[in-house]
Amino acid sequence: MNTPGEPTPDDPEVEPLLTPADGVPPVLSTAEEFADAADALAAGEGPIAVDTERASGYRYSQRAYLIQIKRRGAGSFLLDPIADPDALAPVIEALRGPEWVLHAADQDLPCLRELGFVCVELYDTELAGRLLGLSKVNLAAMVAQFLGLGLVKGHGAADWSRRPLPDDWLNYAALDVEVLVELRDAMDAALVEAGKDRWAREEFAYILSRPPAPPRTDRWRKTSNIHTVKSARALAAVRELWTAREQLAERRDIAPGRVLPDAAIVNAATADPKTSAELTRLPVFGGPRQRRQAGIWLNALKRARELPESELPSKKTGGSGLPPVNRWEQRNPEAAARMQRIRPALKEIAEENNLPVENLLAPDLVRQLAWDGISGPVTVEAVDAHLAAAGARSWQRSLTAEALAEALDGATEGAGTTDGTYGATDSSE
Repeated sequence: MNTPGEPTPDDPEVEPLLTPADGVPPVLSTAEEFADAADALAAGEGPIAVDTERASGYRYSQRAYLIQIKRRGAGSFLLDPIADPDALAPVIEALRGPEWVLHAADQDLPCLRELGFVCVELYDTELAGRLLGLSKVNLAAMVAQFLGLGLVKGHGAADWSRRPLPDDWLNYAALDVEVLVELRDAMDAALVEAGKDRWAREEFAYILSRPPAPPRTDRWRKTSNIHTVKSARALAAVRELWTAREQLAERRDIAPGRVLPDAAIVNAATADPKTSAELTRLPVFGGPRQRRQAGIWLNALKRARELPESELPSKKTGGSGLPPVNRWEQRNPEAAARMQRIRPALKEIAEENNLPVENLLAPDLVRQLAWDGISGPVTVEAVDAHLAAAGARSWQRSLTAEALAEALDGATEGAGTTDGTYGATDSSE
């Protein structure tokens, strides 16, 4: 799906976009400043470019620490939502109704909703790029390809909770919305030309309508290198240490990895130190901060040691998720046979339509379909109804229902094996 000769921000033919055309706007933080910005935005026209900056690697919360907005006829605005978030009400009202242009909406919508913002109509430029089959869908690459401009990058992973924010960070933030509406217009034209504009509209509407994902269970099992922990008792120690870290991180609003690295959790769970001296001899735990917190970690380890056998975690991942696809041949041969036929059918459709297979149909949906099959006669109508109930959009169903019906109808028990290349990740994670 690569497009030969796609320009990049470093191409000599790409014009560097170093600063916003009207300069970097001031950071607004008071009720009066927000009200003035709301009036200007309401008087503008067309879609509104919106972006946020968070501090994910530094803070426990996923809150927005800066909001960037731009609208034709209104200008650009940088809003600091931290000091007085309630004062944002006029801006929230001004943005209710017009189309928002976001790049990777899933990253920005949650923190904006947390502040009370309501998006009624969405245009996601990153998702538009995926539907067009672009090999690179980051903002800088797409601005270079469609607008011939090179964005200044480099501060996306910074600690945006810092105050005051450095001038070069603010310049970077303002540039993220500087040409986002122009990119939206170019993307829309490309989607229309490719006959995919209706697909995009359905996808954007789906993003806005779908409920938040339910909280993951057993999140502690995501601890890096947990696979090296062999005993159930040591797994309990990982769980207790992870939980203690999570509570401390939330209370202090610090990213968990900055409270205690995953490697230190696994190391302590395996070594099971009983005293402060034993704990502080382990890597990481010997530093001044960890010495002060030694009691927290020792208490967690003590809780794990004192758990009755019946309360120890299973060595196997819990939950009702499906096993990895490459194990289906032994667990569910019929499902393996179905997946073996479904995978190439979807791959062919995706290639014909120049889009990633995961955007053609969600991998979790495909795995569940292959695992369960269709109850009753396998018809196009039955498959279409199954896909609709699972959340597939009409454009996806129109492309895939017939091919899936044929694949499912032709699958036979024990037909070959599957290598798990389509969505081999355990869907319980």
